[in-house]
Amino acid sequence: MPFEALDPAAQPSTEWRRLLSVLNTVNGLQRGAGADFDEALGEINLASVHSVPGADYVGITWVSADGDVSTLGANDPVPRTLDDIQQEFREGPCLSAAWNQHTIRIDDLTTEDRWPEYRAAALARTPVRAVISYRLFAEGRSMAALNFYARTERAFDDESIEIGLVFAAHTTVAWNLMRREKQFQSALASRDVIGQAKGILMERFDIDAVAAFELLRRASQEANVKLVEIAQRLVASREDPAR
Repeated sequence: MPFEALDPAAQPSTEWRRLLSVLNTVNGLQRGAGADFDEALGEINLASVHSVPGADYVGITWVSADGDVSTLGANDPVPRTLDDIQQEFREGPCLSAAWNQHTIRIDDLTTEDRWPEYRAAALARTPVRAVISYRLFAEGRSMAALNFYARTERAFDDESIEIGLVFAAHTTVAWNLMRREKQFQSALASRDVIGQAKGILMERFDIDAVAAFELLRRASQEANVKLVEIAQRLVASREDPAR
């Protein structure tokens, strides 16, 4: 059910309409309707940057398990520049928010002393003077943080922090929904390729499905390679005999 039905007013405020847009985006992800991850993050971030008092820019900092820093859902090149700086110097408020604290606030970047290399580069390369960063998740060696940036010092007040927390919560929900969907699709793909590999073995050696799976399992253990990778290699060799 669209969340417009929850609106008690005949003419909702701009802020209410933005929140409704975010809720409907998350609701669409839950129902699997138009579940495009980048598009969903972009919609949520666009609503949030116009709702958080003082914010000029927004972006999500994502660090992969390999340590690569990238930017998702940014409304401007500025957040990407700041994440490039964090990648370069391996420090910054967005990384600290994700790894160590739930929320980090910088009122005046010109006087900030926690990340000296990041500070110098950010002041030289961007117009940003104030920052709020919220941890979305930190899992294993990967993490993400939602960041709001302002061009003026002390642009963020307590209201900014509270509203930002609301959007951070919804972004986390959307992120988790999409991650589960990707895991589900990956599991389906793995099941299909294992089934294909079992069929190849059953035909080649005239064995049943249980024996075919046992062959795959033993090959996986002996080669110290994931079973699904063994299956993928077998299917690829069937499609390309030269392999």
